[in-house]
Amino acid sequence: MFWPMFAVAVGFLGLAVLGVLAVRVFLEAQRLGRQVADSARRINRAAEDLERATVSAARAVDSL
Repeated sequence: MFWPMFAVAVGFLGLAVLGVLAVRVFLEAQRLGRQVADSARRINRAAEDLERATVSAARAVDSL
């Protein structure tokens, strides 16, 4: 009777460990998603700044 109870306990312990690891992976994936979104916003802002600078440089060249 000891071994079946031991096997059930080890099974529940294994499921608990897998659950904890799944939660950690989920939280890290969310954090990575937020970082990617922030990086995309920064890249878009830099691209808009570069576009504005290009337009002003083109106007300066045309005025020469």
